[in-house]
Amino acid sequence: MTGDPLSLVFSALADPTRRDMVARLAVADATVNELAAPYDVSVQAVSKHLKVLRDAGLVSRTREAQRRPVHLEAEVFNLMTRWIERYRRQAQERYRRLDDVLTSMPDDLEPLPDTPETPVARQPQIGA
Repeated sequence: MTGDPLSLVFSALADPTRRDMVARLAVADATVNELAAPYDVSVQAVSKHLKVLRDAGLVSRTREAQRRPVHLEAEVFNLMTRWIERYRRQAQERYRRLDDVLTSMPDDLEPLPDTPETPVARQPQIGA
């Protein structure tokens, strides 16, 4: 899959199995067999999931003697965090402005009387 790095990361994390693998790798590195153990899928299927995670830059593999553990590349989460933080700040600013408007409103306004719902006018049917 090609695309910008952020899209690759979000796409890779769209799958619940891959998100679970990332959560487990956040605790400790693991081999492909160790990652495959809790799932009812083949090692080849886990390897395909790891390829998607690797292509997105989320994991890497190293060689330690006979082991080839999978390692979580936590730096990639900085990219996601910056993107999310930008929109979180914008939303926070909108809520702050709404709070300012609500605070400036007088407290002694009379509530509107309850009114029965007005029926919605029906549009004429074509060909009717």
